[in-house]
Amino acid sequence: MAIKLLLIDDEEGVRKIFSISLRREGYEVFTAATGKEGLEVFDREKPPIVITDLKMPGMDGLEVLKRIKEKTPDAEVIILTGHGDMESAILALQADASDFITKPVKDEALTIALKRAENRVNQRKLKEYATDLESMVQAATEEIIRRREFEGRLIQSSIDGIIATDEEGKIIIFNRTAEQIFGYSRNEVVNRIGVNDLYPPEIAAEVRNNLFCQLPLDAPTAWKEVEITDKQGGKVPVLFSGNVICQNGEVIGGVSFFHDLRQLKKLEEDLIQSERMAAIGQTVAGLAHYIKNILIGLKSGVYVSNRALERDNVERFKAGWQMLQNNVERISELVRDLLFYSKEREPEYQPASPNQIAEDILHLMEEKAREHGIRLVQDFDPSIELVQIDPKGIHHALINLVSNAIDACIEKNGDDGQVKITSRQEDNLLILEVSDNGVGMSDEVKDQLFTALFSTKGGRGTGFGLLMTQKIVEEHNGSIVVESEMGKGSTFTITLPKKIE
Repeated sequence: MAIKLLLIDDEEGVRKIFSISLRREGYEVFTAATGKEGLEVFDREKPPIVITDLKMPGMDGLEVLKRIKEKTPDAEVIILTGHGDMESAILALQADASDFITKPVKDEALTIALKRAENRVNQRKLKEYATDLESMVQAATEEIIRRREFEGRLIQSSIDGIIATDEEGKIIIFNRTAEQIFGYSRNEVVNRIGVNDLYPPEIAAEVRNNLFCQLPLDAPTAWKEVEITDKQGGKVPVLFSGNVICQNGEVIGGVSFFHDLRQLKKLEEDLIQSERMAAIGQTVAGLAHYIKNILIGLKSGVYVSNRALERDNVERFKAGWQMLQNNVERISELVRDLLFYSKEREPEYQPASPNQIAEDILHLMEEKAREHGIRLVQDFDPSIELVQIDPKGIHHALINLVSNAIDACIEKNGDDGQVKITSRQEDNLLILEVSDNGVGMSDEVKDQLFTALFSTKGGRGTGFGLLMTQKIVEEHNGSIVVESEMGKGSTFTITLPKKIE
């Protein structure tokens, strides 16, 4: 790019000759006939080199020099003087003129003066460039330091333990959370030990494989729950994830993340304990209410029996005795249910026919159903033969459901009550259904069916029946669901994986 140059001279011939010569030398030349015009051009074009005649009408060259230096101290101003004007030339140099040339101007003198001015301009530009470059380097260095400090703080303040390794698996970063999890200080670990010495064997192997076998590098290890051993030998549950670090397609290290689960596990234990205590309180309250009802029945039976003995009334005594028997049976059922529900057990699998179990239950409940005008219906799939189940458990579950279904029909007070047991098989599933056309249940009741001690029978039930049924089904790795509508009845469906004998 050509250097701008301003030529100020009141002689038109001088301006033309100088302009031709200077443009030939590669300068971009601007001219002015007066000092005032020259200053206007200078303000507009900002040329780094100015050549001005000393003797000009109006504003002379010395004044132009002073004005330019006030505006731009670094501008190079060359003064043109006559032979008898050395005193003025000296004054110009004292005013910080770059050079002076006597008229008539020789090409060699002009070239030398311009080269000196141009060199000074270039030196200043180089100095400015060096200063700018130094400032840029300093700013870049400060930004790198700032980012490094930020990243360092970010790593140190992370709630996860962050451990970085080099390409050989040696630990080079060990943040504060990692210190808290593993129990080692940073100085004990960094550049001293590798992942083999710190990580659980399976995690250390995974990190080694990623680093040295160069497994797929584009996806981090999925979070997984593992247990690490701290410095004191304690076991610490953590979530682990990691990834390799690459540069130009080559593995240069790895990073691992450890999320401490101890506090979460403690909160889970506290929650479980709280729920357990709440369940115990609910269970005790429910049992107390049910036992209270039994005691009232026993006291009533004793009272009726004693009054009958006093009056020698045999029929009345039989009624009191029946009340005693019924409530003793309720106590027996309660104890049996409590023992069954509280006992951890595995199903006692053996070859059995689900159809035969269901048929036996219908026979057992036939008298109670007939007494209340309720029809018992069976719809068995004859292709179902012997399967591996716990016959006692399935018998217990089904009789609970059938008994509840009969009670639901009795509560409806209709003379067309019906309870139906259905068996069928789909793929490798055994399905048993107990349905009724009784009172049905609301959505709110259905949501509470399998919670502890919830019963739709009021004081006549404990809620253990459905809990035990659910427990038996789950012990068989099966499921139980209910569909019900108020006033139209309910259907309980048990689905079991079928084990063919």
